[in-house]
Amino acid sequence: MANKLISEIPLPKSIANVFSARNISTAKDALTLTEFELMELLDVGLTEVRSALSQISEIVAPPYQTALSLMEQRFQNEHLGGHFPTGLKGLDAALCGGIPFGVLTELVGPAGIGKTQFCLKLSLLASLPTNYGGLDGRVIYIDVESKFSSRRLLEIGLRSFPEIFQMKEMAQEMAGRILVLRPTSLAEFTQSLEQIKVSLLQKQVKMLVIDSMAALVSGEHEQGARRQQTLSWHISFIKSLAEFSRIPVVVTNQVRSRNHDDASRYSFQVQSRDGAIGTTMQYDSHLVAALGIQWAHAVTTRLVLEAKSGERFIKVAKSPISPPLAFPFHITSSGISLLSDDGKEVMGPEINAIHCQGHNEIINFGMEGLH
Repeated sequence: MANKLISEIPLPKSIANVFSARNISTAKDALTLTEFELMELLDVGLTEVRSALSQISEIVAPPYQTALSLMEQRFQNEHLGGHFPTGLKGLDAALCGGIPFGVLTELVGPAGIGKTQFCLKLSLLASLPTNYGGLDGRVIYIDVESKFSSRRLLEIGLRSFPEIFQMKEMAQEMAGRILVLRPTSLAEFTQSLEQIKVSLLQKQVKMLVIDSMAALVSGEHEQGARRQQTLSWHISFIKSLAEFSRIPVVVTNQVRSRNHDDASRYSFQVQSRDGAIGTTMQYDSHLVAALGIQWAHAVTTRLVLEAKSGERFIKVAKSPISPPLAFPFHITSSGISLLSDDGKEVMGPEINAIHCQGHNEIINFGMEGLH
């Protein structure tokens, strides 16, 4: 609307002719000048300038919207975009259907907590026929840390959907729908992004998984502002892929220790507690998500996977449609399963705190079956 021609706006003929004579042809040209600049340029009085600007602004300004119309638009967009069920009943209910289409969903947590296990299950589900709750399409799985395991994928499939995966031909077809890329550097990943964009259309791709973005960035030698600039470009491109293709995009992220600067920049402000000398270190919510605040703002949904008091939890830490809820889970031969579909509401600093008690034990457990 800013580029609307002045000639198309019902101004008095006398003032419209003056605008034309001074080469002010669009609403943007007029509105970027101050009242006094227009008075001098047009050689007219303040009253005439204000009247003209008022008419131009009224025509080109976005109209007001009611809360009802915004809600109706949101329902329509969700219907067109939709959600992809994770198979975790309580989590799907909290997210109004599952992983949203067209935006970034982040899984963040310490090593071995179950992020890759979750990604494998989601990839498998997306490849399934629609009558089994799948998307009946292909999945591009960017496996940065070489944690993708075809053997584990088939095990999850056999335990979860034996009627499909006990048939060799069907199992091969489902596994063949998951396209795995293993970039060894951020530069290599960058080169493959355009290819990925084309593949999203040509190969009936219904889900994109990046496991993990943090591992790509951490392998680079750039530091500080230069690294953030590089990351900013990738954030924009990945977000555009999600919006362009209208598919679920799932990205895993690592954690790091909180430093003193984070206290003023991040909401992951928590306390740490160390065990006595000679005992196992107990990590108690002094961890933050890697990649920084710019990345945190880019993701629409953030699911934190953590361990606390001997249990693992999936926590909805960020979502435009869900309250902050935590669900206890465990990992079985069929993948991630919730221990309860009733999420516990999380309050205050606990929403963004990342707990990792018994860290070493979690890593050992999580690495089983991934080779």
